[in-house]
Amino acid sequence: MASESDDEFVTLLCTNPNAAEDTETFISTTDIHNWELSAILRCQTVKIQAHRVRLVEQSSYFHGLLSGSFCESNLSCVSIQWNMEVFINVLKCVYGCKVDITSKTFLSLFEAALYFGVESLLLTCKTWFSEASSTKGPGLLEIQVDDLIHIWNFGLEHDASNLCEMHLADALLVWLTANTERLEPLSKAEDDCTGILNQLRISLLPLWFAAGKRRSCYFTELAEKSMETIFRLLKIPPADSIGIFDDGDLDHLRIRLTEYSKKVNLSGCPQITSVILLLSLLPNSYCVDFMLRKSIRQSLINLERLSANRDQCGSGILHGLPPILSFEGVEEVDISKCPRLHLESTIEIFLKSFPSLRKLRATHLLNFKTTTLHKLMLKCPRISEVDLTIDITPLIPAQVSVISSSPVIVPPLTNKSCFVGNNFLGMASYHSQPSVSNITRLILEGRSDISDLDLQYITGLCVSLKYINLKGCVSVTDTGISNLICRCSKLHSILVCDTSFGINSIQALCSGITSFGPAASDLEKRCSDTLAFKLQTLHIGGCMGVDERSLFDLMSQTQALVSLCLRGTHVVDDALYHFPGSSLEILDISNTMVSGDALAYIVNGNPALKCLNARGCKNLIHQGSNTSGTELSSSYSCRDLYTVLGKKCMLEEIAFGWGFSWLSLLALRPAIMSLRAISVGLGGSLGEDALRLLPTTCPMLESLILCFQVISDAIIINFMRSLRHLQALSLCYCLGDVSTSSFKNSIANLRKLRLERVTPQMTNNDLVVLTQNCASLVEFSLVGCRLLNSDSLRLISQGWPGLISVHLEDCGEVTATGVSYLFNCRALEDILLRHNGPGIPSSFILDAASKMPMLRQLALDLCDACEGDFDIPNDGNRYLLSIVKIARCKFQRSTNIYFQETHRRPVHKDTLVLVWNAQNLNSTVVKERI
Repeated sequence: MASESDDEFVTLLCTNPNAAEDTETFISTTDIHNWELSAILRCQTVKIQAHRVRLVEQSSYFHGLLSGSFCESNLSCVSIQWNMEVFINVLKCVYGCKVDITSKTFLSLFEAALYFGVESLLLTCKTWFSEASSTKGPGLLEIQVDDLIHIWNFGLEHDASNLCEMHLADALLVWLTANTERLEPLSKAEDDCTGILNQLRISLLPLWFAAGKRRSCYFTELAEKSMETIFRLLKIPPADSIGIFDDGDLDHLRIRLTEYSKKVNLSGCPQITSVILLLSLLPNSYCVDFMLRKSIRQSLINLERLSANRDQCGSGILHGLPPILSFEGVEEVDISKCPRLHLESTIEIFLKSFPSLRKLRATHLLNFKTTTLHKLMLKCPRISEVDLTIDITPLIPAQVSVISSSPVIVPPLTNKSCFVGNNFLGMASYHSQPSVSNITRLILEGRSDISDLDLQYITGLCVSLKYINLKGCVSVTDTGISNLICRCSKLHSILVCDTSFGINSIQALCSGITSFGPAASDLEKRCSDTLAFKLQTLHIGGCMGVDERSLFDLMSQTQALVSLCLRGTHVVDDALYHFPGSSLEILDISNTMVSGDALAYIVNGNPALKCLNARGCKNLIHQGSNTSGTELSSSYSCRDLYTVLGKKCMLEEIAFGWGFSWLSLLALRPAIMSLRAISVGLGGSLGEDALRLLPTTCPMLESLILCFQVISDAIIINFMRSLRHLQALSLCYCLGDVSTSSFKNSIANLRKLRLERVTPQMTNNDLVVLTQNCASLVEFSLVGCRLLNSDSLRLISQGWPGLISVHLEDCGEVTATGVSYLFNCRALEDILLRHNGPGIPSSFILDAASKMPMLRQLALDLCDACEGDFDIPNDGNRYLLSIVKIARCKFQRSTNIYFQETHRRPVHKDTLVLVWNAQNLNSTVVKERI
């Protein structure tokens, strides 16, 4: 009988058929740090004594083998059929030893890590490959062309995550850029690289990615071909896209999927249709055989008729088609910003091909209605997470003053429709099929068409709901939200910023989940029976229907909160002093009246705090008060907030304003060495010394926002040279001696740049320099650059063809002679053009929506309309466009009649806001300039 100590070990039997000696050896993992690999590999048979528990904990393979119901779980010896050298390296990683990876060993180790399920080795392999293929890593020259080709082939055969073609293209471009000099004399190698790039299916690239790579020296030609192909597909109506079957080769339209695929990411691909998706799921032989292709082509006509009429039901769309492939490994699909997909039929396809689907992202698709969500619940019962985010309407009741509003109802659906309207309660056919969904995480952010009745029906199905995001759902009432809370007893995360969340909802959170027992008089017991006590995430920023007393009651019961947003609410010090939690990692109390003392109290009790937003808090510089009279421990009555933060926390993101100074930054220094984002706004004053030391104090900064600060050329040059990880830079309404020479240093990683009222002397020559030194920009904003002219748009569109957002306001004569150059930025999603010259034609909104298929938000000013007005698109020709804002001005007259003409200047009058949702178009005029 084996002793207890023997049970702790298992013997792993390894064989080496190519061994130099016909010998056997026995080694133990207790001495693994002293193993001599060369001596071990000379033996034909190696017996390795390993800790059973260690193997089970570190390897999913051994976890299933040794702790499951297999007969091997009781064996003391297990035979390992794997390359001995590779397996020994796997064991080394399991026991925490360093494993050396090279381009020659990468694939064998990666494959072994996948097979034996050793996450630590997988991470090591991925880290090595990321560093070796980057332009900065020390191993950038380690990957040879042959190795790259082998890695490519391995990826095709063992793809674990289909992230579209974009990630593959990006990785290849990074590698080519890093190895430019070494490849130049090797023409054959260059041919091999070109051959690899030609394997990319450029028809399936996201539009923004293809547009942005038109400036890449290696990818320019392919990017142009990709853009041409994408727009050729976009010109074909979905109902006619069946014509692609007339092409000889269809591989370029087939999404790469293998049995190992876990994620399918099609986001940002407006060219994708249901036919293209279905084509990828048919066996390749069907697409090669002429007769089969003809049969499939005929069968798909039914699908295309559905695509032509989005109101039609999607059931039976696969009737007449040969069986489509099933990829059981796929658990996550992203179809965000794919407006040409017929959603009803796409769900049918998911049902057949992705039976294990658990996560679906379908953001920025207004045609994904609540009825479509219900069908998804019925057809894909395993799905647990759904994200249907759209842009939040600017018409938040607490933020605007409405002058007039007139909803324009979209024409009703045909009688052939399988549902009526957008409301669940109008679907008699669905009522006959009651079911319970497994959805635990549901994101409906921005869905202004969601009503209380929709929430009622959703909560009736989603009985396991744990996470709900209703941010910006302005049509939902406090009563509707409170009913949801009462019905979903498993909720632990509620995000309801800018909604009607109010007193009723707080009462629902603070009420017991079950009836109270005899001990109900005990306050702690009562609190533990409430949803509030179990909440992990609570975001109620902008919810003005919550009064001080209700917030006090709510905060005193939230024991387990990890993320809390109270932005712009009526929260006061008392509520914070009675907060019992100790697990906060994210806190937003911006634009509130809390004091520095109260915030210091929170920080003291929550040392895990990583992200803090306290911008707009004027009372931070004042001493706090505890009006309830509760006696507080002296250890919590800290007066210096920044000293407490510096001693207690390791911060990743901070935002401050009033009272934030150079001394504040010094006090924070121990806590911000790993800071990724900092924002300093109105009321803060860092000063030149603090700004100069910022790059050394926070070397990992990725986002830097400075508003109303005093800056200089030297400061900006220091940022550009030193902050090599910087991805977002915003300088807004800053004072100081600033010129455009500040931006003459290259900063390759910068993706977002805002220069608002800080560079008034910027010229077109400066723009050229900016496009060269900030070549990776995708978001660009300029305000107050009055020396720019009509040639500036050409420079912007040529320098940054991959822009997804551009804001130009009060920039000289940029739009005085038209805006045609802007159409070269085909992937734009967000445009703001105001007070740049009266040269914008009335058809601009229609033209922009058709030529920029990803455009969702557009802001203009009637002052810039060359014909005095703008044509408004209807529901059929707006594409993805969902928000249009048109500001109007009036002339301010001088009180001196002699100088009336001289002093006439335009000032804001009102703004027309057009918002489309799944049901209608809402036309609203508000006082504010938004």
